[in-house]
Amino acid sequence: MTAPDAPPAAPGIRRLLLLSLPALGIGAGSAITLWLLDVTAEWLRAILWEDLPAQFGATGATWWWILLVLTLVGLAVGLIVQFVPGHAGQDSATTELTGPPPKLIALPTLAVVVVLGLAGGVSLGPENPIMAINAALAVALVARFMTSVPPALSVLLSAAGTIAAMFGTPVAAALLFTGLVGSIKAGGSLWDKLFLPLVAAGAGAVTTLLLGGQSIGFALEPMGRVQPIYLLTGLVTAVAAAALGIIAAFLFPHVHRLFHALKHPVIFTTLGGLVLGLLGVLGGPITMFKGLHETGELLTNPDGYTPAQLAAFAGIKVIALLVAASAGFRGGRIFPLVFIGVAVGVLAADVVPSLPIALAVACATMGAVLVGTRDGWMAMFIGVALTGDITVLPLLCVIILPLWLLVTKAPELVVHPREDVLT
Repeated sequence: MTAPDAPPAAPGIRRLLLLSLPALGIGAGSAITLWLLDVTAEWLRAILWEDLPAQFGATGATWWWILLVLTLVGLAVGLIVQFVPGHAGQDSATTELTGPPPKLIALPTLAVVVVLGLAGGVSLGPENPIMAINAALAVALVARFMTSVPPALSVLLSAAGTIAAMFGTPVAAALLFTGLVGSIKAGGSLWDKLFLPLVAAGAGAVTTLLLGGQSIGFALEPMGRVQPIYLLTGLVTAVAAAALGIIAAFLFPHVHRLFHALKHPVIFTTLGGLVLGLLGVLGGPITMFKGLHETGELLTNPDGYTPAQLAAFAGIKVIALLVAASAGFRGGRIFPLVFIGVAVGVLAADVVPSLPIALAVACATMGAVLVGTRDGWMAMFIGVALTGDITVLPLLCVIILPLWLLVTKAPELVVHPREDVLT
């Protein structure tokens, strides 16, 4: 009889302390890269949507200007993807939030097309590309200066720092990576495994706050005393938002296939920009861009929109997300999903006056984000963070259970190679 294998030893304090140095650097560096990307995009956005249209007697909401800018942004992105070395890395439609880093040659073009998309009104966020950029930089720099750090750890630390920077708190990264690090066959407790990602996440979050990064939290009317009916109305609201995400996930590979059947990025990305321009004309500027500023508009003035407008905002944003993600633009899907969830939540609170707006927004956002991330912790965190009302959390913990049963067998909001053989 062979003796059972001894459990792996827990990482020593000395090793954790030594690795904390690169973790701090990677976390802070990831936040700085994200900040530079955001600042550049905001600078270009002001030029495209404020300075330039004024020269032609138009505004950023003028229909022909929306159509022109988005079509030209699609053309520019298509030219870069097709002809410039690096080709802006892998198609974001086929990538998860975390994954293998791209080659260094792809980083300049990837950064340029992301800035063009963020500034030009494309309905995608920065999350997938900036995580890829930070992962590639972290692996390259650590491999040069600290050869003892495994590349997989560099990727993990850059992801933790980037997520914390995007949401302004290390809690988001801690929740997202709990399941990942828990599956790692290494000794020690869960907190031993989370120690270094939390160091990177803390550095990323603090750096973002020091740089004046934007928070995703908004002040909504508190939920107040919990009523039993809230479980039902909250669940219905969450299911409605999740249903929109599931429909988008079902259509995603088909829409992606239609665009990529045109073969040449310069053609299908320009066409995608044209379609996004038409959608922008239809829904207005509030349905464009990654959605964070626009989410703030909805939440700071929830009574300023009719139910029909809110339903239109959510529907148009779903279509815009599908088109942007399918037509070769580079970007993430979480921020547009947050806008969709908020629009559904504000609509639910308007249609059902007894449903508190904080709970409605939290549930709907949780439902939409759950479809996109397949991570319950992240979905609940964003729902609570948006509303700034911790009293919604117990209800979210219950509502997410049946919601997960609905989402877990639904299609993923990502295009797998077997689903789209043409690309």
